[in-house]
Amino acid sequence: MEFKVSKELIQQLEEHIVKKNDKELEILLNDLHHADIAEILDELDFDEATYIFKVLDSDKTAEILLELEDDLRENILSRLSPKEIAEELDELETNDAADIIAELSQEIKAEVISEMLDVEHAKDIVDLLRYDENSAGGLMGKELVKVNENWNVLTCVKEMRIQAENVSRVHSIYVVDDENRLKGRLSLKDLLTTSTKTQIGDIYIRKLNFVNVDTEDVEVARIMQKYDLEAIPVVDELGRLVGRITIDDIVDVIKDEADKDYQLAAGITQDVESNDSVLELTKARLPWLLIGMVIEIVASFVLKGNEATFQKYSTLIIFVPLLSATAGNIGVQASAIVVQGLANGTLKEFSRGYFSKEISVSMISGSIISLLLLGYHSLMYQQYLVGVAISISMIVVILFAATLGTLVPLFLHKNKIDPAIATGPFITTTNDVFGIMLYFGVAKLILGF
Repeated sequence: MEFKVSKELIQQLEEHIVKKNDKELEILLNDLHHADIAEILDELDFDEATYIFKVLDSDKTAEILLELEDDLRENILSRLSPKEIAEELDELETNDAADIIAELSQEIKAEVISEMLDVEHAKDIVDLLRYDENSAGGLMGKELVKVNENWNVLTCVKEMRIQAENVSRVHSIYVVDDENRLKGRLSLKDLLTTSTKTQIGDIYIRKLNFVNVDTEDVEVARIMQKYDLEAIPVVDELGRLVGRITIDDIVDVIKDEADKDYQLAAGITQDVESNDSVLELTKARLPWLLIGMVIEIVASFVLKGNEATFQKYSTLIIFVPLLSATAGNIGVQASAIVVQGLANGTLKEFSRGYFSKEISVSMISGSIISLLLLGYHSLMYQQYLVGVAISISMIVVILFAATLGTLVPLFLHKNKIDPAIATGPFITTTNDVFGIMLYFGVAKLILGF
């Protein structure tokens, strides 16, 4: 059952904090998961959260740090000494510790590293800090189990026992050569069922998925998702094993990428959260609103240029909002499917087959909508030729919107621009201008105006 923060629990905690009942606080929080405690701390003010954080043991608070909201984590870290931060990092895996220490200033960062008790752990963290945070190197952890291809099974088991002490979860056993180059992986079943004198080189599995330190995080996520991997090894330019990435880190990447795409689709140009300041939220939202305003002004000029047309055929202007809404929806639907295909790898580039399918769907949808529109217009206004003109214009505009919605994301993707930007205001506003131009152009052609 999922934990929920209750008002009663918050009140109890606040009372114990005021009375400084540290034992009672520990009892209340001791059996809770670190993610649940982080949720509780987010409900308290900074002083109360910091007090509780200092009451709990480092082995628990280290994990809590990772789950806290950014502003609360930053505030708590600012109230800890370099030695106290070092104690927290000593309890974390290298990739998580590197994420925390990357948020500190250069001066504090150096002090914290010098205070760490585990020198090898500190060296590994420093090594991870040199990689881009959005690369495989920035995601990976140093904790893993590896064996040499020249060892026998008995030696392998002994060495694995030593290495496993520093690894919280053993997803895979990697095989390397004398130069630490990744050769393959070892099956636990083969290890348990093979003679202790057998060489590892005779039984390891050579086929293995891996990524380079410079591989983008979204590409790592795609590979792990495609092959259903719980972990993937990371190699450097020389093919040497330098770390591994686990599924929990990839879940965060997928979530962050989905949040980013969702915001781009809504016309939000920067990564923002609900608790950001009014200024930050405004800066993120305003650019596309201004671009949309300019494009809609252009659309108004198109309407003005066709003033004589809709003065003679007044019902043409009545259906402009319907035209804009329908074309916008068709375009967004088409672009959303393409963006989804690009994201999950089912669509990598322009495909005639897919394009034909999308146009066919739009043609069928447009035809049904246009026939209904023709029937409605004929019934309400008895202007049959105008109704035909509006209906045919609607089909043309819908096909244009589907074409735009399909091709624009592919074009952006080919030019290394996030195609998610094409699923929101870009498509709808562009459709407004060109859709209205096509609408009146086709209508005037049919009506002989």
